[in-house]
Amino acid sequence: MSDAIEPIELLKELIACPSVTPEEGGAQALLGKALEGLGFEVEHMVSGDAPHGPVPNLLATRGQKDKRGGPHFAFAGHTDVVPPGKGWTTDPFKAERKGDLLYGRGAVDMKGSIAAFVAAVARAGDLPGTLSFIITGDEEGPAVHGTRALMTRMEERGLHPDMILVGEPTSQNRLGDTIKIGRRGSVNMWIDIVGKQAHVAYPHEGDNPITRLFRIGTRLHELDLDDGDEWFQPSNLEVVTVDVGNPASNVIPGEAHLRLNIRFNVHHTGDALVEQVRAIVEEEAPGARFKAMVSGEAFLTEPGPLTDLVSASIEEATGLTPELSTGGGTSDARFLHVLCPIVEFGLLNATMHKLDEAVAIADVHKLTDIYEGVLRRALR
Repeated sequence: MSDAIEPIELLKELIACPSVTPEEGGAQALLGKALEGLGFEVEHMVSGDAPHGPVPNLLATRGQKDKRGGPHFAFAGHTDVVPPGKGWTTDPFKAERKGDLLYGRGAVDMKGSIAAFVAAVARAGDLPGTLSFIITGDEEGPAVHGTRALMTRMEERGLHPDMILVGEPTSQNRLGDTIKIGRRGSVNMWIDIVGKQAHVAYPHEGDNPITRLFRIGTRLHELDLDDGDEWFQPSNLEVVTVDVGNPASNVIPGEAHLRLNIRFNVHHTGDALVEQVRAIVEEEAPGARFKAMVSGEAFLTEPGPLTDLVSASIEEATGLTPELSTGGGTSDARFLHVLCPIVEFGLLNATMHKLDEAVAIADVHKLTDIYEGVLRRALR
């Protein structure tokens, strides 16, 4: 591949790779070849075993290999996509242009930003310092053997980025209107209450677990976690399902199940919230089975050099002054933030994970301009 890379052509090739989590589908092989053509040392990794693996990952570096002789800037992202589902008007794995839009699974989330960043690197030419790509094939899945495995490998190789940009689709209404500077954490919890099945006419012979489940649910609803702050909305706890599985109207059920999710800001840790809920469960339903999984902690990148250079590049290319936001769900920034300042910026997110996912062709070219500006400001 020549040094000149046309982002739309690369994007078309990436869309043609059916890389549904955790399948590689040829996407990382294609990306690796493009990066090798730009002088990168590319390492392909397969990490983890079943049930959450194996996962394809890619780590590519160029420059001084982070021997602290200059700045180290890293781009992070994922080649995996969510399943396309039924009902597309185009082939989800064959990029198709209709007017000003390019359709295909991953066009927005996030093969479009990967193509734009590769093209920006090609246009920027030789740059001082170290430049890295941190690319996983399991951002949309369990994320157990993806970016965290890459971080372990980076530590082994002595790679320590000074700044990281994640190419998630952050723009809301116009390209460049939003940069993510943090994310809320997320924790899931499962509560299983065991009672004793009996005929409803003989309640003294049974033990209705729903009564205790109601008490737990009421106390959870009444929790006042926090009021939010300058950067974060208030943390919120949501019961996402209540299951009894009792088709009969004359039977006291033997079990009741509740699942909840808490999206929390930097005023909490996942473990502390788990213990807070666990205490309520133990008080209201002694002996209940309780399981929790923290999928990510909250973090914030305070406005500073990284947000300034990304904002300046956006303003130069679009004339917009981006909003700094912590809204939305989670991303692999929840792992990478421990390494260095990190922000997320990419395409419009209106069609991500939807049928007929599509990106404006002009936005891919404009994003390439913005990413080139970021590179020139970060590595100088």
